[in-house]
Amino acid sequence: MAATPQNPAASAPRRRVSRHRGEGQWAAGHFTPLNGNEQFKKDDDGLNVRTRIETIYSKRGFDSIDPNDLRGRMRWWGLYTQRRPGIDGGKTAILEPEELDDEYFMLRVRIDGGALTTQQLRVIGEISQEFARGTADITDRQNVQYHWIRIEDVPAIWERLEGVGLSTVTACGDTPRVMIGSPVAGIAEDEIIDATPALEEMKRRVLNNKAYSNLPRKFKTAISGSPLLDVVHEINDVAFVGVRHPEHGPGFDVWVGGGLSTNPKLGVRLGTWVPMDEVPDVYEGVISIFRDYGYRRLRNRARLKFLVADWGAEKFRQVLEDEYLGGRKLIDGPAPEQPVQQWRDHIGVHRQQDGRYYVGFAPRVGRVDGATLTKIADLAEAHGSGRVRTTVEQKMIVLDVEEGQVDSLVEGLEALDLTARPSSFRRGTMACTGIEFCKLAIVETKQRGAQLIDELERRLPDFDEPLTINLNGCPNACARIQVADIGLKGQLVLNDAGEQVEGYQVHLGGALGLEAGFGRKVRGLKVTSDELPDYIERVLKRFQAEREAGERFATWAARASEEALS
Repeated sequence: MAATPQNPAASAPRRRVSRHRGEGQWAAGHFTPLNGNEQFKKDDDGLNVRTRIETIYSKRGFDSIDPNDLRGRMRWWGLYTQRRPGIDGGKTAILEPEELDDEYFMLRVRIDGGALTTQQLRVIGEISQEFARGTADITDRQNVQYHWIRIEDVPAIWERLEGVGLSTVTACGDTPRVMIGSPVAGIAEDEIIDATPALEEMKRRVLNNKAYSNLPRKFKTAISGSPLLDVVHEINDVAFVGVRHPEHGPGFDVWVGGGLSTNPKLGVRLGTWVPMDEVPDVYEGVISIFRDYGYRRLRNRARLKFLVADWGAEKFRQVLEDEYLGGRKLIDGPAPEQPVQQWRDHIGVHRQQDGRYYVGFAPRVGRVDGATLTKIADLAEAHGSGRVRTTVEQKMIVLDVEEGQVDSLVEGLEALDLTARPSSFRRGTMACTGIEFCKLAIVETKQRGAQLIDELERRLPDFDEPLTINLNGCPNACARIQVADIGLKGQLVLNDAGEQVEGYQVHLGGALGLEAGFGRKVRGLKVTSDELPDYIERVLKRFQAEREAGERFATWAARASEEALS
């Protein structure tokens, strides 16, 4: 098992301290804080802020919050200040944080593996209605996000969530974020291995553990035993992917160093096969390497992907084995097979291992509300289910439905505008929070995405090819724009009248799973928000006219002329 010291210095090999500041790696002896974030983390562990929230801030109100807690440590408990209403995108990078801050919070509920009971879902919905003005967005990391949260209400919300086994701990911050997992773990007929035991042990070891509560930056984890590769493993800091070893049987292939944002990188394989009971040890080893060797000097180079890019997979594996697994050599193993289909969201009706069925359905760009979530819980229970799941595509699933109940459940979902038979546009369109609440955003996304779905369904009613359209409000790629068929990065652009308006830079032909890669940017191609439906309609009609038999959009976009894509 990896070392888990309370004092970070205790985990680092004893080496002569250089006067050179280096990259701020603890393992190289560089413990002096090198930026403001490292200073406030050194001053006090982010996990400790909960006590101040409960005993001081919730009683004295927003103005009593220390700035380093407000814009720093409170993230360790899932809290971000949201954007003050009325501030346009042109001022996002100009105003000071205190000018952008509203006196309300986004609160993120972590849902590891997307696993919820109907009781938990109902409580999430009730909290939304009571404390969050009805907001409850499903994220592309299986979480639920509230908005309009008052600091005075946070302790009561925590009590309600924790009463049903949910938490907001390290849902944000420089910490181990939510562990995404296959939403059909343990039930899918085609599953290679059920990763649930490993995920639960990983959570037990690192959550609320101060050995891992001060990482260089956020740390994203994925684990799945599905052959659909349904957890976007290529863009996580560490990912465990189900594979069958020709000699040892089912286990996991390990990937490290994936991530998007403004400097995207796909993860790399370590070339290992790890059995279920060793996954938590390897996970602790990888997260400990990040803690000890991660770059802390500059925030924009503090993700694990930069260390992996500098070291390479071979050195990373060697350090993992020698320094964090006690010299244990990992077994070489095969890569996962390519999935046989592009859709990996589990939408529709599917048979389970036990003969029952699960039903996946699509909200619009992850936007739901508390009342709808409680109705989903009621509907699931009325059809014999006590379990639901969220997915990494901002979708949901009801599990354990008897065959005779399936049609009635599907009809009930349709009545809530939650279809299990969505168009390609509704199924494949995803959007980040956008300027409505996010302080980093430049443009609107959620409403724009919902309107785009309606418009494309009207214009192209017969389009039925798998297609992903991802809208992001800023360059940070929370909605995975670089790996979408059509990725839209929000920015201000000039319209035909020379006015600065909301719009998007276009990325075309990105993909995960099937020939993973980043989308292509056509030189100078920017589209205003108003022009977006016209542009996408035009490109999709060209795709239909020019594609070869069976050709995917991403493949066509990679070879198409700039004229065809503009």
